[in-house]
Amino acid sequence: MLRSMTYGEPTSPRLLIAHGLFGSARNWGVISKRLSNDFHVIAVDMRNHGESPRFSTNTYEDMANDLAEVINTIGPCDILGHSMGGKASMMLALSRPELVKRLIIADIAPVGYGHTQLHLIEAMRGVDLATVSTRGDADRQLKDKIPEDGIRAFLLQSLDIKNKLWRLNLDVLDADMDHIIGFPDIAGQFSGPTLFLSGGSSDYVLPEHRSLVKPLFPQARFAKLPGTGHWLHAEKPRDFEKSVRVFLLS
Repeated sequence: MLRSMTYGEPTSPRLLIAHGLFGSARNWGVISKRLSNDFHVIAVDMRNHGESPRFSTNTYEDMANDLAEVINTIGPCDILGHSMGGKASMMLALSRPELVKRLIIADIAPVGYGHTQLHLIEAMRGVDLATVSTRGDADRQLKDKIPEDGIRAFLLQSLDIKNKLWRLNLDVLDADMDHIIGFPDIAGQFSGPTLFLSGGSSDYVLPEHRSLVKPLFPQARFAKLPGTGHWLHAEKPRDFEKSVRVFLLS
C-alpha cells in the first residue's frame, strides 16, 4: 500500500493527489492543507518515491493499480495528478472509471515525450552522500550538473540527510524511464468531468494533443495558468489551488 498524508475532515468529499517524477506527497503539503477546507485530501507517495514501498518496476499499469488499491480503502474519489502522477491518474481513469469521480490532470497529456530525466538521476547518483552533512553540501555537489536552482531545490526535498540516502529508487526509475516518459496504448474511456490544466509557458500540453485527448476523455476541458511552466502548482500555488477548487466545486 502506498504511504499517504491526509488533510481535512474524513466526511468531506475525497480528493487524491498523485505527484510527479522525483516528487512526494510532502511537496504538495501547502496545497493539500489549503484544499482541506473543502476536501478530505489524500496525498500519496508514488511507488519508488518517498516513504512508499520499493518495487522492481515503475510502469503506468503498476501505478494505476497502486492508486486503485488506495481508492478501494476509501471509496471513489476525485483525483488530481501532476506529470507522471497525471499519467498514472489517466491510466486509472481509463482502466477503472468506476473509481474516479472527477479528474484533474496537471501539465501532461496521454502521449510519449522526449523529456528524459536520466541526467538528473546521474546527478543524484554522483553526490557523495558520505560527505553530506547539510542540504547545502549536496546542493554544491549538484550544481555543476544541474545549474537550475529550482530543480536542485526540488530534488533535494527527496534527500534524507540524517540517513544519507535518496528517498527515491533511482535504479528502477532509471531502468523504467522509457515507460515513464511514454504512455501505454489503452482503449478505455473516462466520461466523467475532466480538466487538463497546464502551464501557459509549458510545452507538455500542445494544441495538437487535444485530438488525442478527446476520444479518451470526451468531457475534457482545457485551461492554462499564464506565466507558469511545467511546475505550475509550485510557481503559482494560489492560482493553481483556485483553479482546482473552481473546477471541483462548480
